[in-house]
Amino acid sequence: MNYLIGIDLGTSGTKTILFDEDGRLLASSTVEYPMHQPKNGWAEQDPADWWNAACKTISTVISKSGIDAHFIKGVGISGQMHGLIMLDSGGNVIRESILWCDGRTGLECREITEAVGAERLIQISANPALVGFTAGKILWVRKNEPQSYERCRHILLPKDYIRYMLTGEFATEVSDASGMNLMDVPGRCWSDVILDKLKIDKSMLGKVYESTEITGEITQRAAGLTGLKAGTPVVGGAGDNAAAAIGTGVVSAGRAFTTLGTSGVVFAHTDEVTIDPKGRVHTFCSAVPGAWTVMSCTLAAGLSLQWFRNECCDKEVAEAERQGKDPYEIMDELAGKSPVGSNRLIYLPYLMGERSPLLDEKVRGAFIGLSAMHKKGDMLRSIMEGVSFSQRQCIDVLREMGIRTNDMIACGGGGRSPLWRQMLADIYGCPVKMSSTAKVGPAFGACILAGVGTGVFPSVEEACERLVVPDTATLPDGERSADYEAYYALYKSLYPVLKDSYVQLSKL
Repeated sequence: MNYLIGIDLGTSGTKTILFDEDGRLLASSTVEYPMHQPKNGWAEQDPADWWNAACKTISTVISKSGIDAHFIKGVGISGQMHGLIMLDSGGNVIRESILWCDGRTGLECREITEAVGAERLIQISANPALVGFTAGKILWVRKNEPQSYERCRHILLPKDYIRYMLTGEFATEVSDASGMNLMDVPGRCWSDVILDKLKIDKSMLGKVYESTEITGEITQRAAGLTGLKAGTPVVGGAGDNAAAAIGTGVVSAGRAFTTLGTSGVVFAHTDEVTIDPKGRVHTFCSAVPGAWTVMSCTLAAGLSLQWFRNECCDKEVAEAERQGKDPYEIMDELAGKSPVGSNRLIYLPYLMGERSPLLDEKVRGAFIGLSAMHKKGDMLRSIMEGVSFSQRQCIDVLREMGIRTNDMIACGGGGRSPLWRQMLADIYGCPVKMSSTAKVGPAFGACILAGVGTGVFPSVEEACERLVVPDTATLPDGERSADYEAYYALYKSLYPVLKDSYVQLSKL
């Protein structure tokens, strides 16, 4: 029997899983770590926390499973996208990583657009210059921390730092590299045009692989820290959402998923390069060789609910601990007592600025219609509805581009909520499924990619057909869907009205 390990380097923690070749989960381990916000709109993490979490979770799953590491065929890695890790000539981290949800690079994005040209940038990188993407972060460090930039010899993405620590190789793969604003996405390689315009030395970037290719092997040092066998292959892997697509079987046209994790994502597979000329959603290379994906990213989906839990739900957290439940279950019960529309309360989920489909780093969250009659359950439901409306806006853009989303799977922590899945079905107007592997989607996708790369499976498509089984669909309710349309229309009208106020607020 062959075994595979998948590592998912998330924003809140790293999850590592161990599966056998028949798709049975044998062990799972998660280690959490903090996110630092030195200023409003900034977000950073210490890569040492990631590596420590990876070492601990890998060694834990090997120990818990009782599997001899010699039978682990390969390792796959997924992780949060767009983060900037800078290493010196000795491979040492120069500064904390600037994360995907960091909003400091508005000026640098304008400089990128001017240097390359707005239309040309989208033609090459399939995306506009976005504050979450990596290129703006590189320019920000070069401008604001020149001493750090002068020391920099290697630039990596978060999961690729773990690859480096495991294998000693400076490498990346097409799905994650697509989110840097530095790649020729149709050509699946670094763009010399963009790099020349931005004066970024290509030698600092890792070698680009397809997601199923072997990128290196476990070193003796990493073997000693993790319990893996030296020489075990490590494949390209994928960015977290591309890996989640593999882990949930979204590997053919018409299939899509919605992730309600820290961020909110709508992700659809396409066999051809399809680009939104307005840059409202992102086109990336798929982890499936020779294919592409179109995805949105709203920055504060589950993060909105987590923020409210941390700041306003001490009572519910204590009650959940008393009952031995997840606090979100108690919060779901409260939200379920509020009607469609949350008693005329609308939430705008822009806690970290917004990326899809608004492209506005200055926008911030809001409750609209808050009154003394509202209870905590109304506020909880309005958060869930507001996040769902933001996903619907993104689906509308995909449909406008001619991309079908008739087979929808719910992923992430929010996707495990029956209430939230029903909201999505009602607001989307289509069935929403829950995959049996959704809970471990990115890490499971990394396992599948490792299996394809090491010959355990013949192809990504065949592996998904064999291993991924979706659960029963949640069907939309026609009456609720009709009720939601009025609230959705009002939701969409609010940002244009408030946009100038956010600009003024940012200057105070």
